[in-house]
Amino acid sequence: MSSLSEDHEQGAELESLRDVYEMLDIEQIRSILPHRYPFLLVDRILDMEPGVRARGLKNVTINEEFFQGHFPGHAIMPGVLIIEAMAQVGAVLLLATPERRGKLAYFAAIDDVKFKKPVLPGDSLIIEVQVDWARGKVGRVSAIAYVDGNIVAEGKLSFAVRDRDEPARPEAQHLIGVGK
Repeated sequence: MSSLSEDHEQGAELESLRDVYEMLDIEQIRSILPHRYPFLLVDRILDMEPGVRARGLKNVTINEEFFQGHFPGHAIMPGVLIIEAMAQVGAVLLLATPERRGKLAYFAAIDDVKFKKPVLPGDSLIIEVQVDWARGKVGRVSAIAYVDGNIVAEGKLSFAVRDRDEPARPEAQHLIGVGK
């Protein structure tokens, strides 16, 4: 039989686990990701288990700058930006873990990407990401993007995690004065 203090501790543990699954709004996402308009491509995290899985939302509107040129009279969200949206949901998932908080996630590889259907203005892009593996500063996620329950894109995204003040290319550190 457990003691009252053990029951209280277990209750607090369950409460913190419940917090893990709550939605993240745009300001919480902005506190995790360095991206800003017009390159922030996730509006909300619908639910998440940090380091395991996440579901995000990107509301696609005709006001997006890329629709001015892709394609006039036939607006379609560029595939590379769908991949970037998937990567940003993956980055939130990975950077929400205690050991990676405050860091950056860079692309290391993009594999097995398939585009199934176009994403159009007015669509709500739902992105599901699951960690395949993560060891140290590298790992891989599987991502699937949906519109109206139909798969529009899927693929494997590999990442490398770095400190925010660590230059992207250490040999260029002296050129830009980062990390001094």
